Amino acid sequence: MSRIPLQTLATVPEASKPLVEKALTNNGFVPNLIALLANAPAALETYLTVSGINARASLSLAEREVVQLTAAHTHGCDFCLAGHTAIVTKKLGLDRSTSLQLQRGQATGDARLDTVQTFTKAVIASRGAVSDEALAAFKAAGYDDQQALEVVLGVSLATLCNFANNLGQPAINPELQPFAPGVFAS
Repeated sequence: MSRIPLQTLATVPEASKPLVEKALTNNGFVPNLIALLANAPAALETYLTVSGINARASLSLAEREVVQLTAAHTHGCDFCLAGHTAIVTKKLGLDRSTSLQLQRGQATGDARLDTVQTFTKAVIASRGAVSDEALAAFKAAGYDDQQALEVVLGVSLATLCNFANNLGQPAINPELQPFAPGVFAS
């Protein structure tokens, strides 16, 4: 049971209602993260706005999802691990083994994805103050300063989601349960 109420269309604050309705239309269900954030209209608006900005980044969808999964793993957010594992499995079509490795914070054997994962871990661990070597390794793999900052953008988005979920402790929606840690590995 969530420690903070999960809002429905019937109970949601007026300022959050159009945002919840949009999430319902886009997903076919209201993810419990949205229902949780709806308690604070500014937090929900920030999440959706930053998500839209992140989607326009030069990093590929796969690379952006590696950032999200790495942050969720690091921050212990099972809800986000389930949601982003669903994306990489269903939308990107990554094989189960690669998706599971990402969910577990493990290297995949894909040099580009592993570089993003390693750099994301360094950004989180150092709160952005990565070593010269970590930044140089990221750039040596073909990334640039813009993409380094886009990793920070992705981490900021993930931090909002991960911390909100860790605070509220909402259940993982039934639609995402097959991708939940422990379940997905079966």
